[in-house]
Amino acid sequence: MVVIEPEIESEETDLNPEKSSSSTDQQPATSAESAKDVSDGFETASEGEPGTDDEESNGGAGDEPQQEQVPSCDDAFNDEKLKEKALAQANDAKMEGNKLFGAGQYQEALSQYEFALQVAPEMSSSVEIRSICHANRAICFIKLEKFEDAIKECTKALELNPSYMKALTRRAEAHEKLEHFEEALADTKRILELDPSNAQARRAIPRLEHLAKEKQEKLKEEMIGKLKEMGNSVLGRFGMSIDNFKAVKDPATGQYSVSFQR
Repeated sequence: MVVIEPEIESEETDLNPEKSSSSTDQQPATSAESAKDVSDGFETASEGEPGTDDEESNGGAGDEPQQEQVPSCDDAFNDEKLKEKALAQANDAKMEGNKLFGAGQYQEALSQYEFALQVAPEMSSSVEIRSICHANRAICFIKLEKFEDAIKECTKALELNPSYMKALTRRAEAHEKLEHFEEALADTKRILELDPSNAQARRAIPRLEHLAKEKQEKLKEEMIGKLKEMGNSVLGRFGMSIDNFKAVKDPATGQYSVSFQR
């Protein structure tokens, strides 16, 4: 059986997002004007909404056409800071999940890893933490004996990182628990491809091959039994059964001949 590696992935992300401030511009009123334009709101770059231009009256001649606002360097900077802050929150949630896992609180750890996945932005720098959180959720599900859920989480981790050894090992373990021996064998062979020196995978392959073959033989016998039962239900109407028919192989040609016996 493939041994689960109990340790949980953890790695600190040192991110210190800076706070950004917005300034308010206000135009003083003149003696000829009865109203003033005030802009005291702000928006973040993540909202993605273009700024609203203030309308000015031009001696009653009509409004001037608005100009399209081009995103500034400040907007891009703020957007990057928001992503860094979200990544830091995801890392904190992952670390909290690791503590809960170590204390045996697997359900609570699952919630923390899920929160980390929700707040982690989908970008290249977050691929590692997201794959780790999926793999860590998988080991929680294995501890809770929810092997189907564990397989799904490992698959998500491997979609992000196809050579993630721990995700492969945990998925192989979950497959074996469900007697999916061929799937467990495929994952174990993949582990050996990535790490030819992995003695654990090398020992597991012959055992899984034997288990897979036994399962195939068992399924074959079950299928033959069902076909025999179906045939007997039909032949029984005529006072016969499958046992009345005997197949004999010709050693010279390798062909079979069927004979009827009372």
